[in-house]
Amino acid sequence: MLRSFARLACLCLLAAPVVAQSPAPPPPPQPPAGSPASAAGPVPDSTSGPAPQFEAAEIVPSLPSNFRMFDNAVFHDGRYTIHQATMATLIADAYGVDERTVQGGPHWLEWDKFDITATAPPDTKPESQELMLRSLLQDRFHLVAHNGTAPLPAWALLADHPRLKPAANAPSSDDSGNADNGTGGSGCRPQPPPPGGVPGSGTMTVDCRHVTMAEFAQTLNWMGNGVLGDDPVNDATGLKGTYDFTVEWAPPFLRRRGGDESAGLSIFDAVQHLGLKLERRTAPAPVLVVDSVSETPTPNAANIAKQIPPPPPASFDVAVIRPAVPGGFPRAAIRGNELNVSGFPLKFFIDFAWGLNFNDGEMLANAPPWLDSARFDIVAKNTSAAPSDSQPGGADIDQLRQMLRTLLTDRFEVKTHTEMRPVDTYVLRADNPKMQKADPASRTKCINDPGPDGKDPRTANPALDRLIYCQNVTMAQFAEALSSLAPGYFEYPVLNDTGLTGSWDFTLNFSSVRRSLFGSTPTPPPAAAGGGNGMPSASEPTGEVSLIDAVHKQLGLKLEKEKRPEPVLVLDHIDQQPTAN
Repeated sequence: MLRSFARLACLCLLAAPVVAQSPAPPPPPQPPAGSPASAAGPVPDSTSGPAPQFEAAEIVPSLPSNFRMFDNAVFHDGRYTIHQATMATLIADAYGVDERTVQGGPHWLEWDKFDITATAPPDTKPESQELMLRSLLQDRFHLVAHNGTAPLPAWALLADHPRLKPAANAPSSDDSGNADNGTGGSGCRPQPPPPGGVPGSGTMTVDCRHVTMAEFAQTLNWMGNGVLGDDPVNDATGLKGTYDFTVEWAPPFLRRRGGDESAGLSIFDAVQHLGLKLERRTAPAPVLVVDSVSETPTPNAANIAKQIPPPPPASFDVAVIRPAVPGGFPRAAIRGNELNVSGFPLKFFIDFAWGLNFNDGEMLANAPPWLDSARFDIVAKNTSAAPSDSQPGGADIDQLRQMLRTLLTDRFEVKTHTEMRPVDTYVLRADNPKMQKADPASRTKCINDPGPDGKDPRTANPALDRLIYCQNVTMAQFAEALSSLAPGYFEYPVLNDTGLTGSWDFTLNFSSVRRSLFGSTPTPPPAAAGGGNGMPSASEPTGEVSLIDAVHKQLGLKLEKEKRPEPVLVLDHIDQQPTAN
């Protein structure tokens, strides 16, 4: 669930500094490392019978995608689907462990991606789905794994002259069992901007009531998203009891918007103001060790198309579309079967529904000038979805795109066609390579995290908010992955023309591209002369560095523009106002 929430936030941030409406609270604290409940590996089956299995399952390699989001499994009406999932992700889901704790195995474990569609009785519980996925991996990929222990990077939350107020009142809950937002509530919850506040002003506030330090450490896992990486935060304060306090800090993406990079506190400073501190450490942790797994699954059944027929065309059952209130703050929330988005331009909905680049570019042709200024609120719901699908993270991204596409086509009379046109694309070439030769036995991966040295330049310059560490990656693989590693920079696949052989290790730090929804002017980072993309001059003192500049300066490679034929979505017709609700 947390993975889905983070990726939904990334989706919105590609277009604007959006604060999700009523964000989900962090998950409950996990058992401490070393406790029986935290041990990685097989989950004991409560029955003595054979392990449950899917009725039928189709496994195919994933097609290339610019957006790797919502790769969590979705189960609805007896249909289990997961898209763009690496084997490491599948194993973690099958054994109910954190993906970082999946150790060992072949080098491709975090690179090759698969789509799985399977069927099971509609009332199948999540724990049974987990066991079914485990059986599928064992049967079709011949997975063999065992429990183990290994040192993993982590953050320690330490006491440093604490300035915390002991909680005065017992917690209270609403009818759903979730803590409320009042003074009697329990937990840490993001607070909405104050009335009349300036969107994107650079500060986020989280109110914590009646929380233990162990619970706060878990909260820091999502509060520090994009800064602390995927490493867990463990409570090492030694403090007992519960506390009331407020944390105010400036996440990197909001600090970039404020115009003054020194304005606002980093997550480290905010924690320090509480008399605590975050320290990076390595700690022994339970892991799941992969002994062996096949890269190619056994073939699908010959009649798999009959066993798992395509689902009927997806569409919302109920939808309300209204013009947005002028000057309103864009907000977005997805709850599986429900889409609730307000204050976004119509172009955003077109881009998302058809899978286009969110930044202005050549993927969409014949767009009218008002498409980027006409803003709408859309509330749409599929009332036939099962209750469990209404939970955060229950959205199938491909189905959601199709449902929104159908809605826009019906209500705005959208008519399109696709044709090949010469457009600007990028080619990756070698200049003066500065990368390190890789150990061919190590995992092939590119992660949003520091490398083995643990150094994170984002803490010193939040404008450089994207940090990627690639390990044992060929230049062909790097070029192919660039569209998903740097969303918004590339509208079409990057071609590899480096001539470099073998695989490489390297770290890349740059500024992400975002498009302002509060005005019509895109706000990407600057590029070097000749870098294109319509970016500001590199001499502007913004502290930002474009991907094009970073690739050249840090890796000794060049990204150069070239014209080549690529598919373009041509907008033949669209009404400026939707049909009546």
